[in-house]
Amino acid sequence: MNKHIGTLARWRMQIFAVTWLAYAAFYFTRKAFSVAKLGIAEDPGFTLDKMAMANLDAIYLAAYAIGQFTWGMLADRFGPRVVVLGGLLISAAAALVMGSFATLPIFATCMLIQGLAQSTGWSGLCKNLGSFFPAEQRGRVLGLWSSCYAFGGLVASPFAGWWAYTLIGSWHAAFISSAAVVAVVALLFFIFQRNRPEDVGLPAVEPEPELSAEQTAADSKLSVWEPLKEILRNRTVLVLGLAYFLLKPARYAILLWGPVIVFEQMPAVGKVGAAIIPTAFELAGLLGPIMIGLASDKLFGARRMPACVLSLLALTVTLALFMGALHTGSVLLVVALLFVMGLTLYGPDSMISGAAAIDFGKARAGATAAGFVNGCGSVGAVLGGLLPGYFDSVTVFIVFAGCALFSALVLIPHWNSRPVGVMEPRASVPNRALTIKPLRN
Repeated sequence: MNKHIGTLARWRMQIFAVTWLAYAAFYFTRKAFSVAKLGIAEDPGFTLDKMAMANLDAIYLAAYAIGQFTWGMLADRFGPRVVVLGGLLISAAAALVMGSFATLPIFATCMLIQGLAQSTGWSGLCKNLGSFFPAEQRGRVLGLWSSCYAFGGLVASPFAGWWAYTLIGSWHAAFISSAAVVAVVALLFFIFQRNRPEDVGLPAVEPEPELSAEQTAADSKLSVWEPLKEILRNRTVLVLGLAYFLLKPARYAILLWGPVIVFEQMPAVGKVGAAIIPTAFELAGLLGPIMIGLASDKLFGARRMPACVLSLLALTVTLALFMGALHTGSVLLVVALLFVMGLTLYGPDSMISGAAAIDFGKARAGATAAGFVNGCGSVGAVLGGLLPGYFDSVTVFIVFAGCALFSALVLIPHWNSRPVGVMEPRASVPNRALTIKPLRN
């Protein structure tokens, strides 16, 4: 038993590290185009205006949304190893092609492929973590693990910008250097990742009830669509999907258009500066998921919604003030506001799409629940890719502020919801008459 405990602890650390690294790596190929836009806009040999770039982003995001709904079900059926590893390799290949051939048809095709490849990551890796960590640890673990995508976004843009505009002097290098990073991580993932403890001779962390031979045979014949049918009957997960749909546009507008928006409003900072300034947003994203996870556990007794609602209200204010800060020309003010924006966006982002989705989803449909909620968000993210290319930035950020506010409003009725099986703290029992009962799905 002690040997198993020690071995399981080592594998937990290994799985946490390799899955964290894998999802962070996806951001290198995801953000390569946003950095390359700065050079493409001035390349006489490859003409792409802002609308064309926005359309390419929309192709990517639409494919990403479709993939979220699909890959979660396949990860539940076939395991994350095959699904995520394939996504990493295909993502690297698509970025390499975009860095080598500058034509609109090739870019459109590769953005479609890139979206499908990138969408393998979240649901599969969340399921991978869930297999190694029990429910009572999952909230804290996922809060810490969710820093991966903030870190990926934080380092990906400066990395690609440095290769493209300082070292090589060509936007092509943004794609090629990013593809190299993802290829290396794919190799590490292949070597160090396993789907579940049973794959390395360890007992399951949360053994499922024993099933009869008839039940086992019936489960093996279930369609991959069965988990999705369960999720569509889960009211809380549907609300989370709506909230995430409203939240995601602002994040992706900053991820995909941040350098362009900053450079347009503050050209004195230069291209490399414009690529670096938005990283304040991702830097705060390292802290946001951890802080909101602790708040939901320690302050709100495992209720996820209060922390999300309060954070979204603060986000609404920062989004409304952002363009005014850019017009002042103050780099310090813009960086500070982006930091607060990241702190108040990444927290509810990670909570809604990660811990809350898994909390309120079914055990056998964990990847499907995470994929469904993230897929809803990805549909909203299409707006984040499109709107900055078609409308002025002031209008765009006012719309995003309204979406963040509405996202908070749809979660308020679920303020006291807890996942099934999580009991109220004893201190709250005398006030039970004032407590809204958790939703049972």
